[in-house]
Amino acid sequence: MPVDDPSLNDTRHDLGRLKTMTERLPGIVFQFYRSHRGHSRFPYLAGDSDLFGDAANRERLAEDASHAFDHVHPDDFPRVMVAVERSAKSLTLLTTQFRHCEPGGEEYWVAVRATPERLRTGILWHGMMVDISEQVDYQTRLRELSDTDDLTGLANRRKLMSLLGREIALSNRHATPLSLMMIDIDHFKRINDTWGHLQGDKVLQRLADLCRSQIRKEDCLARLGGEEFAVLMPLTSLSHARTLAERLRHDVARHDFGLPEGCITISTGIAEHRIGELRDQFLERTDQCLYAAKHQGRNLVVADTR
Repeated sequence: MPVDDPSLNDTRHDLGRLKTMTERLPGIVFQFYRSHRGHSRFPYLAGDSDLFGDAANRERLAEDASHAFDHVHPDDFPRVMVAVERSAKSLTLLTTQFRHCEPGGEEYWVAVRATPERLRTGILWHGMMVDISEQVDYQTRLRELSDTDDLTGLANRRKLMSLLGREIALSNRHATPLSLMMIDIDHFKRINDTWGHLQGDKVLQRLADLCRSQIRKEDCLARLGGEEFAVLMPLTSLSHARTLAERLRHDVARHDFGLPEGCITISTGIAEHRIGELRDQFLERTDQCLYAAKHQGRNLVVADTR
C-alpha cells in the first residue's frame, strides 16, 4: 500500500481524534493485562483524572501494575480482587466500586466497568474508571433521610426494624444479650391540647436530646411515631437496661421542658431477647411491658422478668 494512500491517512486521523477524545474524558479509559503467571500492566491509560498520577507514573504502570491497587481502601480491596478473579474465570463483565485513598488522607469513590478478552498469554480487560464520589454522597444522604425522623433527627421506625433484625440474628448466633426499651410520654395529648402542637414538638425534641445524652454510641435511639420512642441496646442484659430506664425516668421528671414542673413524665417497658425468639414476638413482649406501665399509673418502668 503506498505511503500516501488516502485511507491510511484517514485511519491515522481517526486514531488521533480518538486519542484526543479519550484524554479529555472525565475518567479513565484503560486496558489492563494480567498474564497467566500473574504479571500485570496497563498497556493503555488515558483520561482526565489524577487516579494514576502523572505521566511518568502512567508510563511505569504500562510496564508494571503490581502496585496499582496500593491506594484501594483496605476494606474494599478484597471485594475488588474477588470481582477481578470472577471476571477472569468466567469472562464476564468486571464491575465494582472502591474507595481510592490519597497519601494525604483524602478518599473518593471510583466505579470500574471492563470487558475481559482471553489472550493466549493471559487476560486483557478493556474498560473505564469514573469518579462517582458525588453520586455516592447523594445516595448516602437519601438513605439517611429515609432512615431519619424529620422532627427529632433520630432513627425512625424503618431504621429501628432493620437494626433490630440484624441484632437479633447476632444474638441468636452468639448467645449474647440484647435488650429493647419502649418509652411513651404520659398524657401527651393533654400537652398538645393545653399548650399547642408547637410546644408538643419542642417536648419531643428535648426528650430526644435528653435520651441521646444518656445512651451509648452503640445503642440505637429511635422515634417510633407520635410520642413513642425506643432504645435498642446490644450486649445489654435486662438488669442493666432497667438501671438505664430508671435513671432516664428520673431525669425526665426533673428536666425543664419549658412547662410546669413535673408535667412531663414517661412510662417505659423493657424486655430482653430470648434465643430463637422472632422479632415480632420480642416487640410484642416489650410493648406489653409498656402497656403495663401505663395501666399501673404511668411514670413507671416495667420489665419482663418472666
